[in-house]
Amino acid sequence: MSETDLRFSVGQLVVHLRFGYRGVVFDLDEVFRGTDEWYEQVARSRPPRDRPWYHVIVDGAAHTTYVADRHLDPDDSGAPIRSPLVEQVFERFENGRYVRRQVQ
Repeated sequence: MSETDLRFSVGQLVVHLRFGYRGVVFDLDEVFRGTDEWYEQVARSRPPRDRPWYHVIVDGAAHTTYVADRHLDPDDSGAPIRSPLVEQVFERFENGRYVRRQVQ
């Protein structure tokens, strides 16, 4: 799989199509990297395992989600994400997206 198959990048705002929550991508997997047990229990719509999955910080919450590509769309609202986790991962919010904190 190439980077052209990835619809979203780290720092990009997204919205979950089914559940309606907003979030920001903080990591990504080119294919599903969870366990078979998690997939069977949580991924009830059975999204493809061979497509990208994204780690998302949820707006207005202190948790993250792991979401299949097909369940996300870009969030063009330009509004920042409200979560205590954002400042742990990102340095700033600029031009409608987050800039990842540099590891030192």
